This record gives sequence, structure tokens and C-alpha cells, in this order.
Amino acid sequence: AYVHSNLLGFVTLLESVKKMEPMPPVIYASSSSVYGLNTKVPFSEEDRVDQPASLYAATKKSNEMIAHTYYNIYGMSLTGLRFFTVYGPYGRPDMAYFFFTQRILKGEEIQIFEGPNGETVQRDFTYIDDIVDGVIGSLESAPPSVKGEAEFRLFNLGNTNPLPVTTLVENLEELLGKKAVKKVVPMPATGDVLATHANVSAAYEAFGYNPKTDLKT
Repeated sequence: AYVHSNLLGFVTLLESVKKMEPMPPVIYASSSSVYGLNTKVPFSEEDRVDQPASLYAATKKSNEMIAHTYYNIYGMSLTGLRFFTVYGPYGRPDMAYFFFTQRILKGEEIQIFEGPNGETVQRDFTYIDDIVDGVIGSLESAPPSVKGEAEFRLFNLGNTNPLPVTTLVENLEELLGKKAVKKVVPMPATGDVLATHANVSAAYEAFGYNPKTDLKT
């Protein structure tokens, strides 16, 4: 599914844009997953991203490489946004904050992952309203798809304040008025990373991106 949607779907979109006159600038969703096994934090757009930890991450890195190809050959203006653990209304039902909530309310066990040496899993939780501000800012600042003016851009959109997943659970317990049945287990070999942390200085300089919502709020 990742290959079909993220690769075939993306190329199909860019082929359609290529035929438009004039070509519009394109803003597309990349992911913090592209940082893969990178251990330097916070993650910066200048960091190497050639060690993906999952197939999903590999397809998102491929998106960025394909985007650069269309920029280079056709003068298409492309901006990739590396989203960091987005949460909020209308989120995917398979996200942790949804299924944790459901299981806590039902009194069912939830699993808390830890690293191979007992490390705490942390995520740079980013509220959807901050992401929307970033998407709009990137679109409004995008240069035209004209050779000599077009740009290939990449930006991190995160909160810049990584928190343990256990903090998310504690917040849910407080809001629901019910304690979770927790079980700490080793992180499965599915390509997840221990921690994410965004450096958003490039997005701030380009279009004033400044996340305002913390996880507690």
C-alpha cells in the first residue's frame, strides 16, 4: 500500500502537474520518518536521511528524491513538509491517542514500548492547527514553477518539544478520570524509532512557522 500510494500516486500527480500551463507550485507531505536511524537531535533538514528504518520511511525519502528530479528537469516548484507526530481532531483512528483512549475507557490493557536498553520512547507531538499554519505558510511562500525561479524546498513541521509517550498516557488518564492498565514491552521490529525532535528554524525563517500548542493543552 505504501509503495502504491506514496510512489505511484506521487508520480501520477507530478505527471499531471507537468502538463498544466502554467504549472502550479506543489506542496506535498513528507515525514519525520525520513530521519530513520539518525541519532543527532534535533533533526535538521541538513541531516543525512539515507538510513530509513521502515518501508514507509523509504517511500517518503523516495518522494523527496522524485520531487527533486521534477524540479531539476521541468522547473517545477516543490516543497516537502516533514510532519512530526501530528495529532488532533479528525486524525487517523490508528493513532495512539485514539486507541489508547478507547482501551482506557474499556479497561483494556495498553502497551507502552521501550528501547532495547529500557530507553523511554519520545515523540515530538504536533497539534494539527500548528501543522495547518505551516502548510498555509509554505504554500503562500512557494515560488512559481518557472525555471530560474522555482525552488526545491524541505521543511520540518514539529512542536520542538519531544515528550515521553508515558506523558501522553498520563494526560489521557487525567482527562478521562480513569487509570490505564499499562504493560511495558520491548519495541517491536517494525521500523519505529526511539525519539523524534524537530528543528524548525528553517520553516520559521521562510514563513514564520511558530508552533503554539503543547500536548497538555
